[in-house]
Amino acid sequence: MEVYLDNSSTTFPKPKQVIDSMYEYMINIGGNAGRGNYSNSLQSNRYLYDAREVICDFFGYNSPSNVIFTSNVTASLNILIKGILKSGDHVITSSMEHNSVIRPLFYCKEKLKIKLDILKANSAGFIDINDFKNQITSKTKLVVITHASNVTGSIQDIQIIGKICNKHNIFFVVDSSQGAGVLDINMKDINANAIAFTGHKSLLGPQGIGGFILDSKFNSSCSSLLQGGTGSISSSLKQPDFLPDKFECGTHNLPGIVGLSEGIKYINSIGLNTIYEHNHYLVNYLLTGLLNIDGITVYGDLSGKMLTTCISINIDSLDASEVGYNLECNGIKTRCGLHCAPLAHKTIGSYPNGTVRLSISYFTSKEELDYTLMILNKIAINRCF
Repeated sequence: MEVYLDNSSTTFPKPKQVIDSMYEYMINIGGNAGRGNYSNSLQSNRYLYDAREVICDFFGYNSPSNVIFTSNVTASLNILIKGILKSGDHVITSSMEHNSVIRPLFYCKEKLKIKLDILKANSAGFIDINDFKNQITSKTKLVVITHASNVTGSIQDIQIIGKICNKHNIFFVVDSSQGAGVLDINMKDINANAIAFTGHKSLLGPQGIGGFILDSKFNSSCSSLLQGGTGSISSSLKQPDFLPDKFECGTHNLPGIVGLSEGIKYINSIGLNTIYEHNHYLVNYLLTGLLNIDGITVYGDLSGKMLTTCISINIDSLDASEVGYNLECNGIKTRCGLHCAPLAHKTIGSYPNGTVRLSISYFTSKEELDYTLMILNKIAINRCF
């Protein structure tokens, strides 16, 4: 049996309509949006605007021009973080962040001399709201928090964090990489000033497409890291200051944008709540099975109440890579190591070896998990298989 359990990295398979839409665009349209007045270019413009509307609606915002496309969530977070910070600013983040947050912040700490506080989460991967409140100062300008961990699947209470940020007039940026497409994320309800997203995870789109949504307040204080061609005001040597052109330079990844849009439309056709219930049932089924295997250590929320789609484990006396290799030999694809989140592994006690991460999607079946649990049980008994 072939089992794909690396969906927290990239979901697979993709809905057929995602693939079909990209193929249809490449075969029949293929024009450059905003770079011509012929039919192919105009059709590309329509696809582009339609995608902005779909994404805007999905995240509960009301201005499609505030949807900015990038190559991935890492590019988005770099723009949002580096574009807003100045020397002397204070930033708060958590120890559960991916390097797409931590590395830009460390860069700003070294180059701009910002003050950076990293909230230490507990061993299950959750930050304490009182600790968060105590870190706020008069110089706190930005809070960047991941909605859900890519290591433990632990879901942070971004609604209360956003409420506190709003009260103190602090910019709040959410990394939605592991939450979007699994959890409901309404930009206004959580008081976020910006949400960074990526297409290839639970939004069921292709790789190489991502973006962010930012409100007018954040936009007015955020500089663009890039300058270049936009197809608008070509006579000016300065970058346009209106959205989305302010942040979008060069040719768009239209095939990727089309695929992302169709991925979200697929989610809408199924219903986000239906997808959540399916995933929640399966991840808890997997969790229960793992907890019943002697020799397996499970990290994160063992109650299963605040999990997205991934669980990290280790097997006594075996390196994570050994377990991953044995699983691969039996047709089970996982991700082993530090998952680009070293501070998260230090937080849960799995550093420096990391963990074996098992991550499901809407297309994962109970039978696949039964098979995975059987193989893991054999590995745990024999210490190899």
